[in-house]
Amino acid sequence: MQIIPVRNIHSRIKEPGTSGEFIIWNLRELLAGKDMVQELHRHSFYFLLIIENGTGEHIIDFISYPLVDRCIYLIHPGQVHELMLSSNSKGYLLQFTDEFYLNYDITTNQILKEISQNSYYSAAPESFEKILSLMATIKKEISDKKYRYEYAIQVNLQLLFVELLRQKHNLITTQTDEKKSYQLKRLEEFKELIADNISDHKQIFWYADQMHMTTYQLNSITRATLGKTCSKLINDHILLEAKRYLLATTNQINQISWHLEYEDVSYFIRFFKKHTGYSPEAFRNNFK
Repeated sequence: MQIIPVRNIHSRIKEPGTSGEFIIWNLRELLAGKDMVQELHRHSFYFLLIIENGTGEHIIDFISYPLVDRCIYLIHPGQVHELMLSSNSKGYLLQFTDEFYLNYDITTNQILKEISQNSYYSAAPESFEKILSLMATIKKEISDKKYRYEYAIQVNLQLLFVELLRQKHNLITTQTDEKKSYQLKRLEEFKELIADNISDHKQIFWYADQMHMTTYQLNSITRATLGKTCSKLINDHILLEAKRYLLATTNQINQISWHLEYEDVSYFIRFFKKHTGYSPEAFRNNFK
């Protein structure tokens, strides 16, 4: 079974006083006058791309996002993406591992989980200038290495998370009541459970039981927040994982079916075609 290529942090800065890894690049320095071309792959870390200005193409989990001025891309571990970034692009690239952000308090961890549910952010000029200032400060702290600079890096990264959280909440200003906040929190918990357990568990009642809820309660939350049933969310994730393996590997259809715990390959093929309009083989041929 061929797996989707997973990239680790290789050119890394491991900050003293942390158990994880963190690195930041200025794009002009990183690109060095050459285009960046990355074929379809996964990361074992968080990937945060901040574009001050530039052109190219960025596809995250098979969704094409505009690569324009003042945009931010946040990719969490497990997602697949491909990127073409022009040589004259300006901005910053951050990479950090789970272990790095686990050093933070519970609130910061929750904020990171919430903002990483969005892959794309488009910031207003004032907000983007604040983000650029935070990036410049982090770069300088690493360069100068003054007393407690590691802590200064963490504080500035926390401020970045908060700024992205504000960007996200600007999109849902009508959904900030207490009930909606609770629903969004449980939705993120449900989506995280799906991502971690989809190969072994595809039934709604298992997820509801893990969350100490009834299937009716869980369905009510997904309908209220996304307009989808729990079954639709589960199916969407199965299809996404199948597409990842169809386009990023040369595995045979039966291998992908077995990987997703479908022993009946013909059932998997019917399931995929019912929801996408393509057989797995046709999907691979048309979109790879």
